[in-house]
Amino acid sequence: MPRSGWVKPQSDQRVSDHISVGVLTRVFPPELVDRVVAQAGRRERRQRLLPARVVVYYVLAMALFADASYEEVMRRLVEGLSWESGWQSSWEVPSKVAIFLARKRLGSEPLALLFHAAARPLAVEATRGAFYREWRLMSLDGTCLDVADTPENETLFGRPGTGRGQGVGAFPQLRLVALSETGTHAICEAALGPYTTGENALADELIGTLEAGQLCLADRGFYSFKRWLNARETGAQLLWRVKANMVLPRERQLTDGSYLTRIYKDQKDQRAKRDGEQVRVIEYQLDDGARSDPEQRYRLICTILDPEHGPAGELGALYHQRWELENALDELKTHQRGPRVVLRSKTPDGVYQEAYGYLCAHYAIRRLMHDAALAADVDPDRLSFTSGLRAAQRSARTRPGFSPPQPRDRS
Repeated sequence: MPRSGWVKPQSDQRVSDHISVGVLTRVFPPELVDRVVAQAGRRERRQRLLPARVVVYYVLAMALFADASYEEVMRRLVEGLSWESGWQSSWEVPSKVAIFLARKRLGSEPLALLFHAAARPLAVEATRGAFYREWRLMSLDGTCLDVADTPENETLFGRPGTGRGQGVGAFPQLRLVALSETGTHAICEAALGPYTTGENALADELIGTLEAGQLCLADRGFYSFKRWLNARETGAQLLWRVKANMVLPRERQLTDGSYLTRIYKDQKDQRAKRDGEQVRVIEYQLDDGARSDPEQRYRLICTILDPEHGPAGELGALYHQRWELENALDELKTHQRGPRVVLRSKTPDGVYQEAYGYLCAHYAIRRLMHDAALAADVDPDRLSFTSGLRAAQRSARTRPGFSPPQPRDRS
């Protein structure tokens, strides 16, 4: 008799060769999954009831079916493995304990490696709304995710304070900073850490992934002289908001209302006019018809110094596309995960594993949506993320993605 858990099929092939989660299998093919599992040193030395490849796909399925129990996620993952698909016996779903132990054995590293290996900008020349002139638009931003309230998670991640500065938040939090392709909402790079880790410390892990041919948008909280120089060294163009009280003297007025100045490491260098970096400043005020609000005043610095290559009016309007990354993060937090849903993992390594699973699933959904938008010749922003999520869920349950085993020759 087989052990509890999977019922052994009447086939010489492993169950992991037949697992499919629809669009996720297409974006993260088995050979890539096997490669990152081996790279992380998680390859099995013996046949297990839940092989590493299956567990990776299970974590991805958890991110697709956030409202389902552990056991129900597994049922949906293997719905195609039935008598009608050519198997000679059905499958018994592993217990919650068996799934927990399998996830613990896998760890978070294979999921992190999988995301970093597969996530790339999606837009091609024909993609609508993904480029400004010759530059691919990218955005940098951050958010926090609530995690399960356990002593282990609280110790590692920490909790936010309350709005009035008294007490602490209801849940520990994981901090996430992402670099996203603005026009497609595809999160291409991400850095994760405890809530106690500063957003800028995580941003520093991503700056080096910028590339020539990209134009990066970032809010005022990310600016520092060193971070600006590090980002500029990648060859990417930058359009970042800075604080209203930053000293930016007009050195040369330009025809479009913007002006050139220099930024410095500190006030000492600025007073000595030593080792400055030339930038272009664009200032404007949003007029919403209400009384003047300092928060509506914008000061942008950019590396595009010639107004002919980027007029101030165009760059000012372009900056507000940075909010597309906030929309992408909201897709991950609210629509994909579910409103007020906490990451379910009880241990820190499980939290990281689950978070990377969500990032992988979000990227796969966005790739599906980009392909659909490209075929219809529409801007990906016009497509509903919720509809994309449902399409991905349907693909996981209705597309087995494999050929049924052939009957053995009994002659």
